[in-house]
Amino acid sequence: MGVVTDLDQVVGELRQAEKLLLTTHENPDGDALGSLLAMHQILSLLGKDSLMFMAADEFPLPAEYRYMDFTGVLNDPPPDVTERTIVFLDCGNIDRMPVDFLQQGDLHILNVDHHHDNTRFGTLNLVVPNASCTAEIVYRISKELGVEITPLIGEALYVALVTDTGRFMYENTTPEAHRMAAELIELGVDVHSVYRRLYEDLPFGRLQLLARALNRVSRHDDGALTFTYLTRQDYEETSSLETDSEGIVDHIRAVEGTAVAALVRELLSDDRIGVRKVSLRSTDGRVDVSRIARSHGGGGHRQAAGFSTELPVEELIERLRVEVGEQL
Repeated sequence: MGVVTDLDQVVGELRQAEKLLLTTHENPDGDALGSLLAMHQILSLLGKDSLMFMAADEFPLPAEYRYMDFTGVLNDPPPDVTERTIVFLDCGNIDRMPVDFLQQGDLHILNVDHHHDNTRFGTLNLVVPNASCTAEIVYRISKELGVEITPLIGEALYVALVTDTGRFMYENTTPEAHRMAAELIELGVDVHSVYRRLYEDLPFGRLQLLARALNRVSRHDDGALTFTYLTRQDYEETSSLETDSEGIVDHIRAVEGTAVAALVRELLSDDRIGVRKVSLRSTDGRVDVSRIARSHGGGGHRQAAGFSTELPVEELIERLRVEVGEQL
Protein backbone atom coordinates (compact mmCIF):
# COMPACT_ATOMS: atom_id res chain seq x y z
CA MET A 1 0.00 0.00 0.00
CA GLY A 2 1.25 3.46 -0.90
CA VAL A 3 1.07 6.51 1.32
CA VAL A 4 -2.44 7.92 1.60
CA THR A 5 -2.23 11.56 0.54
CA ASP A 6 -4.39 14.52 1.57
CA LEU A 7 -5.91 14.37 -1.91
CA ASP A 8 -6.80 10.69 -1.43
CA GLN A 9 -8.45 11.43 1.91
CA VAL A 10 -10.50 14.36 0.66
CA VAL A 11 -11.59 12.50 -2.48
CA GLY A 12 -12.59 9.55 -0.28
CA GLU A 13 -14.65 11.80 1.97
CA LEU A 14 -16.38 13.39 -1.02
CA ARG A 15 -17.20 9.94 -2.41
CA GLN A 16 -18.74 8.82 0.88
CA ALA A 17 -20.60 11.99 1.85
CA GLU A 18 -24.22 12.19 0.79
CA LYS A 19 -25.04 15.67 2.09
CA LEU A 20 -22.63 18.60 1.74
CA LEU A 21 -22.56 22.35 2.21
CA LEU A 22 -20.03 24.31 0.15
CA THR A 23 -18.77 27.79 0.92
CA THR A 24 -15.84 30.15 0.36
CA HIS A 25 -14.43 33.38 1.78
CA GLU A 26 -16.18 36.74 2.15
CA ASN A 27 -15.90 39.19 -0.76
CA PRO A 28 -15.37 36.24 -3.12
CA ASP A 29 -13.13 36.68 -6.14
CA GLY A 30 -13.07 34.73 -9.39
CA ASP A 31 -11.25 31.73 -7.92
CA ALA A 32 -13.61 31.55 -4.95
CA LEU A 33 -16.73 31.77 -7.11
CA GLY A 34 -15.45 29.51 -9.88
CA SER A 35 -14.26 26.84 -7.45
CA LEU A 36 -17.52 26.98 -5.51
CA LEU A 37 -19.73 26.66 -8.58
CA ALA A 38 -17.58 23.97 -10.19
CA MET A 39 -17.43 21.83 -7.04
CA HIS A 40 -21.18 22.13 -6.59
CA GLN A 41 -21.79 20.96 -10.15
CA ILE A 42 -19.28 18.10 -9.79
CA LEU A 43 -20.94 16.80 -6.63
CA SER A 44 -24.42 17.24 -8.08
CA LEU A 45 -23.42 15.12 -11.10
CA LEU A 46 -22.44 12.39 -8.61
CA GLY A 47 -25.96 12.50 -7.19
CA LYS A 48 -24.94 14.23 -3.96
CA ASP A 49 -27.20 16.54 -1.98
CA SER A 50 -24.96 19.59 -2.41
CA LEU A 51 -25.84 23.08 -1.22
CA MET A 52 -23.92 26.35 -1.60
CA PHE A 53 -23.79 29.10 1.03
CA MET A 54 -22.84 32.77 0.67
CA ALA A 55 -24.01 35.58 2.93
CA ALA A 56 -26.78 37.79 1.54
CA ASP A 57 -24.58 40.88 1.64
CA GLU A 58 -22.29 39.35 -1.00
CA PHE A 59 -25.00 40.06 -3.57
CA PRO A 60 -25.12 41.55 -6.09
CA LEU A 61 -21.85 39.99 -7.13
CA PRO A 62 -19.25 42.10 -8.97
CA ALA A 63 -20.50 42.92 -12.45
CA GLU A 64 -18.10 40.55 -14.20
CA TYR A 65 -19.39 37.53 -12.26
CA ARG A 66 -23.14 38.18 -12.32
CA TYR A 67 -23.70 35.91 -15.30
CA MET A 68 -22.50 32.91 -13.25
CA ASP A 69 -25.44 30.77 -12.19
CA PHE A 70 -25.73 30.70 -8.42
CA THR A 71 -29.41 29.80 -8.46
CA GLY A 72 -30.39 28.20 -5.17
CA VAL A 73 -27.42 29.49 -3.17
CA LEU A 74 -28.33 29.72 0.52
CA ASN A 75 -28.00 32.91 2.55
CA ASP A 76 -28.94 31.17 5.80
CA PRO A 77 -27.80 27.90 7.37
CA PRO A 78 -29.81 24.80 6.41
CA PRO A 79 -31.56 23.19 9.39
CA ASP A 80 -29.45 20.03 8.99
CA VAL A 81 -26.09 21.83 8.81
CA THR A 82 -24.50 19.64 11.50
CA GLU A 83 -25.32 16.54 9.42
CA ARG A 84 -23.55 17.89 6.36
CA THR A 85 -19.90 17.71 5.33
CA ILE A 86 -18.77 21.33 5.07
CA VAL A 87 -16.40 22.10 2.20
CA PHE A 88 -14.46 25.39 2.38
CA LEU A 89 -12.95 26.44 -0.96
CA ASP A 90 -10.19 29.05 -1.42
CA CYS A 91 -10.40 30.16 2.22
CA GLY A 92 -7.02 30.56 3.94
CA ASN A 93 -8.48 31.25 7.36
CA ILE A 94 -11.93 30.42 8.76
CA ASP A 95 -12.18 34.01 9.99
CA ARG A 96 -12.43 35.03 6.34
CA MET A 97 -15.96 33.62 6.45
CA PRO A 98 -17.28 35.54 9.47
CA VAL A 99 -20.56 33.65 9.84
CA ASP A 100 -21.30 32.24 13.28
CA PHE A 101 -22.84 28.92 12.25
CA LEU A 102 -19.76 27.98 10.20
CA GLN A 103 -17.46 28.56 13.16
CA GLN A 104 -19.18 26.21 15.62
CA GLY A 105 -16.91 23.45 16.82
CA ASP A 106 -18.93 20.36 15.88
CA LEU A 107 -18.74 20.69 12.08
CA HIS A 108 -16.89 18.23 9.85
CA ILE A 109 -14.87 20.48 7.53
CA LEU A 110 -12.91 19.74 4.36
CA ASN A 111 -10.56 22.66 3.72
CA VAL A 112 -9.51 22.86 0.05
CA ASP A 113 -7.17 25.75 -0.72
CA HIS A 114 -3.91 26.97 -2.27
CA HIS A 115 -2.89 29.84 0.06
CA HIS A 116 0.57 29.18 1.48
CA ASP A 117 -0.45 30.68 4.84
CA ASN A 118 -3.62 28.57 5.23
CA THR A 119 -4.24 27.92 8.93
CA ARG A 120 -5.32 24.27 8.36
CA PHE A 121 -8.61 24.83 10.17
CA GLY A 122 -10.38 21.83 8.63
CA THR A 123 -11.03 18.36 9.94
CA LEU A 124 -9.18 17.40 6.76
CA ASN A 125 -6.97 19.86 4.91
CA LEU A 126 -6.04 19.71 1.24
CA VAL A 127 -3.76 22.72 0.88
CA VAL A 128 -1.58 22.85 -2.24
CA PRO A 129 0.49 26.06 -2.20
CA ASN A 130 2.07 25.38 -5.59
CA ALA A 131 -1.33 25.19 -7.29
CA SER A 132 -2.04 28.29 -9.36
CA CYS A 133 -5.53 28.55 -7.93
CA THR A 134 -7.98 26.55 -5.84
CA ALA A 135 -9.82 25.64 -9.04
CA GLU A 136 -6.73 23.71 -10.15
CA ILE A 137 -7.19 21.50 -7.08
CA VAL A 138 -10.92 21.17 -7.79
CA TYR A 139 -10.01 20.09 -11.33
CA ARG A 140 -7.72 17.38 -9.93
CA ILE A 141 -10.51 16.25 -7.61
CA SER A 142 -12.94 16.00 -10.53
CA LYS A 143 -10.51 13.70 -12.35
CA GLU A 144 -10.09 11.51 -9.27
CA LEU A 145 -13.87 11.29 -8.93
CA GLY A 146 -14.23 10.40 -12.61
CA VAL A 147 -16.60 13.28 -13.34
CA GLU A 148 -17.00 14.47 -16.91
CA ILE A 149 -16.33 18.20 -17.22
CA THR A 150 -19.50 19.82 -18.55
CA PRO A 151 -19.47 23.23 -20.29
CA LEU A 152 -20.74 24.85 -17.06
CA ILE A 153 -18.02 23.25 -14.93
CA GLY A 154 -15.34 23.99 -17.51
CA GLU A 155 -16.22 27.67 -17.73
CA ALA A 156 -16.37 28.06 -13.93
CA LEU A 157 -12.92 26.49 -13.62
CA TYR A 158 -11.53 28.67 -16.40
CA VAL A 159 -12.89 31.87 -14.82
CA ALA A 160 -11.10 30.91 -11.60
CA LEU A 161 -7.88 30.08 -13.40
CA VAL A 162 -7.68 33.18 -15.59
CA THR A 163 -8.50 35.61 -12.76
CA ASP A 164 -6.20 34.13 -10.11
CA THR A 165 -3.24 34.03 -12.48
CA GLY A 166 -3.85 37.61 -13.62
CA ARG A 167 -4.64 36.45 -17.15
CA PHE A 168 -1.64 34.08 -16.93
CA MET A 169 0.77 36.88 -16.00
CA TYR A 170 1.43 36.35 -12.26
CA GLU A 171 4.28 34.22 -10.95
CA ASN A 172 1.78 31.49 -9.93
CA THR A 173 1.26 30.75 -13.64
CA THR A 174 2.83 27.31 -13.85
CA PRO A 175 3.09 24.84 -16.72
CA GLU A 176 0.26 22.95 -14.99
CA ALA A 177 -1.92 26.08 -15.16
CA HIS A 178 -1.38 26.27 -18.92
CA ARG A 179 -2.04 22.53 -19.30
CA MET A 180 -5.31 22.96 -17.40
CA ALA A 181 -6.27 25.91 -19.61
CA ALA A 182 -5.51 23.91 -22.76
CA GLU A 183 -7.60 20.96 -21.55
CA LEU A 184 -10.54 23.21 -20.67
CA ILE A 185 -10.36 24.92 -24.08
CA GLU A 186 -10.30 21.49 -25.74
CA LEU A 187 -13.44 20.67 -23.74
CA GLY A 188 -15.19 23.66 -25.29
CA VAL A 189 -14.57 26.72 -23.09
CA ASP A 190 -15.10 29.84 -25.21
CA VAL A 191 -12.07 31.89 -24.20
CA HIS A 192 -13.16 35.06 -25.98
CA SER A 193 -16.61 34.98 -24.38
CA VAL A 194 -15.12 34.54 -20.91
CA TYR A 195 -12.64 37.37 -21.53
CA ARG A 196 -15.40 39.74 -22.67
CA ARG A 197 -17.47 39.02 -19.57
CA LEU A 198 -14.56 39.41 -17.17
CA TYR A 199 -12.66 42.35 -18.61
CA GLU A 200 -14.93 44.25 -20.97
CA ASP A 201 -18.54 45.49 -21.00
CA LEU A 202 -18.12 46.82 -17.44
CA PRO A 203 -20.02 49.66 -15.72
CA PHE A 204 -18.98 53.23 -16.55
CA GLY A 205 -18.72 53.94 -12.81
CA ARG A 206 -15.74 51.58 -12.69
CA LEU A 207 -13.83 53.79 -15.15
CA GLN A 208 -14.75 56.87 -13.12
CA LEU A 209 -13.43 55.24 -9.93
CA LEU A 210 -10.20 54.34 -11.71
CA ALA A 211 -9.80 57.95 -12.84
CA ARG A 212 -10.18 59.18 -9.24
CA ALA A 213 -7.72 56.60 -7.91
CA LEU A 214 -5.12 57.44 -10.57
CA ASN A 215 -5.51 61.14 -9.79
CA ARG A 216 -4.48 60.46 -6.17
CA VAL A 217 -1.47 58.21 -6.75
CA SER A 218 1.53 58.98 -4.56
CA ARG A 219 4.97 57.37 -4.67
CA HIS A 220 7.21 56.89 -1.68
CA ASP A 221 10.84 55.85 -1.16
CA ASP A 222 11.77 56.05 -4.83
CA GLY A 223 8.65 54.15 -5.77
CA ALA A 224 9.10 51.24 -3.36
CA LEU A 225 5.52 51.97 -2.30
CA THR A 226 2.98 53.27 -4.82
CA PHE A 227 -0.22 54.25 -3.05
CA THR A 228 -3.73 55.48 -3.75
CA TYR A 229 -7.11 55.56 -2.05
CA LEU A 230 -10.88 55.82 -2.59
CA THR A 231 -13.51 57.30 -0.27
CA ARG A 232 -17.18 56.58 0.35
CA GLN A 233 -17.90 59.81 -1.47
CA ASP A 234 -16.15 58.47 -4.58
CA TYR A 235 -18.47 55.47 -4.68
CA GLU A 236 -21.56 57.57 -4.04
CA GLU A 237 -20.76 60.22 -6.64
CA THR A 238 -20.02 57.63 -9.34
CA SER A 239 -22.97 55.41 -8.36
CA SER A 240 -20.49 52.56 -7.95
CA LEU A 241 -20.31 49.48 -5.77
CA GLU A 242 -17.32 48.48 -3.65
CA THR A 243 -16.62 45.71 -6.12
CA ASP A 244 -16.17 48.27 -8.91
CA SER A 245 -12.73 49.06 -7.49
CA GLU A 246 -11.52 45.55 -8.43
CA GLY A 247 -8.45 45.73 -10.65
CA ILE A 248 -7.45 49.28 -9.77
CA VAL A 249 -4.51 48.11 -7.68
CA ASP A 250 -3.12 46.27 -10.71
CA HIS A 251 -2.89 49.58 -12.60
CA ILE A 252 -0.89 50.99 -9.68
CA ARG A 253 1.29 47.88 -9.59
CA ALA A 254 2.34 48.43 -13.20
CA VAL A 255 4.17 51.70 -12.47
CA GLU A 256 7.91 51.51 -13.13
CA GLY A 257 10.05 50.95 -10.04
CA THR A 258 7.17 49.87 -7.81
CA ALA A 259 7.94 47.13 -5.26
CA VAL A 260 4.50 47.23 -3.58
CA ALA A 261 1.25 48.79 -4.77
CA ALA A 262 -1.47 49.65 -2.27
CA LEU A 263 -5.11 50.60 -2.80
CA VAL A 264 -7.00 51.75 0.30
CA ARG A 265 -10.76 52.13 0.13
CA GLU A 266 -13.43 53.02 2.62
CA LEU A 267 -16.02 50.28 3.05
CA LEU A 268 -19.62 51.07 2.14
CA SER A 269 -20.71 47.76 3.63
CA ASP A 270 -19.25 48.45 7.08
CA ASP A 271 -21.24 50.52 9.56
CA ARG A 272 -18.03 51.55 11.33
CA ILE A 273 -16.99 54.90 9.92
CA GLY A 274 -13.30 54.99 9.15
CA VAL A 275 -12.81 51.29 8.43
CA ARG A 276 -10.74 50.81 5.28
CA LYS A 277 -9.83 47.81 3.18
CA VAL A 278 -6.20 47.65 2.04
CA SER A 279 -5.26 45.69 -1.08
CA LEU A 280 -1.54 45.02 -1.56
CA ARG A 281 0.32 43.78 -4.64
CA SER A 282 4.01 42.93 -4.87
CA THR A 283 5.61 43.30 -8.28
CA ASP A 284 8.71 41.14 -8.31
CA GLY A 285 8.82 38.89 -5.26
CA ARG A 286 11.18 41.03 -3.19
CA VAL A 287 8.38 41.79 -0.74
CA ASP A 288 6.01 39.17 0.70
CA VAL A 289 2.84 41.24 1.10
CA SER A 290 1.03 38.40 2.88
CA ARG A 291 3.49 38.92 5.74
CA ILE A 292 2.49 42.57 5.97
CA ALA A 293 -1.21 41.69 5.75
CA ARG A 294 -0.95 39.06 8.50
CA SER A 295 0.63 41.60 10.84
CA HIS A 296 -2.57 43.65 10.44
CA GLY A 297 -4.94 40.68 10.88
CA GLY A 298 -5.35 39.86 7.18
CA GLY A 299 -3.69 37.43 4.80
CA GLY A 300 -3.30 36.26 1.23
CA HIS A 301 -0.52 35.33 -1.16
CA ARG A 302 3.10 36.46 -1.34
CA GLN A 303 2.25 38.81 -4.21
CA ALA A 304 -1.41 39.62 -3.47
CA ALA A 305 -2.85 40.15 0.00
CA GLY A 306 -5.12 42.41 2.01
CA PHE A 307 -6.42 43.50 5.38
CA SER A 308 -8.84 45.91 7.05
CA THR A 309 -7.72 48.85 9.18
CA GLU A 310 -8.97 51.90 11.05
CA LEU A 311 -5.65 53.73 10.71
CA PRO A 312 -5.90 57.18 9.11
CA VAL A 313 -4.49 57.28 5.58
CA GLU A 314 -1.34 59.24 6.43
CA GLU A 315 -0.49 56.95 9.36
CA LEU A 316 -1.16 53.89 7.22
CA ILE A 317 1.22 55.16 4.54
CA GLU A 318 3.98 55.57 7.12
CA ARG A 319 3.37 52.06 8.50
CA LEU A 320 3.47 50.54 5.03
CA ARG A 321 6.64 52.43 4.14
CA VAL A 322 8.35 50.93 7.21
CA GLU A 323 7.01 47.40 6.60
CA VAL A 324 7.96 47.42 2.92
CA GLY A 325 11.37 48.90 3.73
CA GLU A 326 12.09 46.15 6.27
CA GLN A 327 11.88 43.55 3.49
CA LEU A 328 13.87 45.46 0.86
